[in-house]
Amino acid sequence: MFLSRPKAIDRTGDDRPAPNLLAFMWRMSGWYQVPACVLALVVAGLTVVPLELQRRIIDDALSEGNADLLLTLALAYLGVITLNALVKFTLRIYQGWMAESAIAYCRRHIIDLHGRQPREDGQGGTAVSIVNHELEAIGGFVGDGISDPLAQVGVLVAIVIYMVAVEPMIALVSVVFLGPQIVLIPVIQRKLNALVDRRVDLIRSLSEDVAEQSDDEDDQRRTENDIRRVFGNRMRFFMWKFLGKVALNFLNAAAPLMVLGFGGWMVVQGQTEVGVIVAFISGFNRMAEPLRDLINYYRTYAQTEVKHQKVASWMDARV
Repeated sequence: MFLSRPKAIDRTGDDRPAPNLLAFMWRMSGWYQVPACVLALVVAGLTVVPLELQRRIIDDALSEGNADLLLTLALAYLGVITLNALVKFTLRIYQGWMAESAIAYCRRHIIDLHGRQPREDGQGGTAVSIVNHELEAIGGFVGDGISDPLAQVGVLVAIVIYMVAVEPMIALVSVVFLGPQIVLIPVIQRKLNALVDRRVDLIRSLSEDVAEQSDDEDDQRRTENDIRRVFGNRMRFFMWKFLGKVALNFLNAAAPLMVLGFGGWMVVQGQTEVGVIVAFISGFNRMAEPLRDLINYYRTYAQTEVKHQKVASWMDARV
């Protein structure tokens, strides 16, 4: 089969590719994803704890001049961020092990499958492109393709729940800026997916040209045209990708401004405390990273799905 669990690198005799990327990830790792998901949820839970500690340091320890409470809260803060860092490190190592196990197996399998094909099929360049480049993205997705989005969603949900519990009005006004991002992402991603699909075809064509390169002027002209097409495709990809990033960064920056504006007005009116505003601003800063990671995950998943289907089609023609 195209995929295997990390502990089972040997061939099973099943050469059929997985029907989609999600099935690919599960067939590769299976229940090995459970420890990664548990660690991801621990990371999400530990991320929200410093927000409450910040609020208590400002509103309780500093406002009352309580040095003992300040020291206790500061040590608790240090302990939480240290534990969070250790859990993240463990999670990354575990994800890396799953990903590299997947890549190693897939490379062995593709090389074995190609070796059983007639040499005159003219697909050597495509096989090289798959083994050297395409499998890195597809197999690498096995490591963090499930646990990472779980951690990111967990962080976002935990922070939003905390904000609503502490000061629902400020949370409601600020979270409004998250809505446009949900609408904008799929629109841009559809364009990026089409460009990725085209790029895979162009890279494979270029690989075949290089594998069969000669001094013939037609061969050289065809290779040059493929290089230009790859360049143009990549530049269009960059344009759409960074246009989306600029728009999303603007929306992310606007949310803390709403906290300062609306929350500051509430402080002046005596309806909330300064520590709440500080905690909310810190919360939105913490939300920016998982939100950005989720956007990147959505983009990467869609692009990797395209690459997976390309490899699956190549395998179907040889099974």
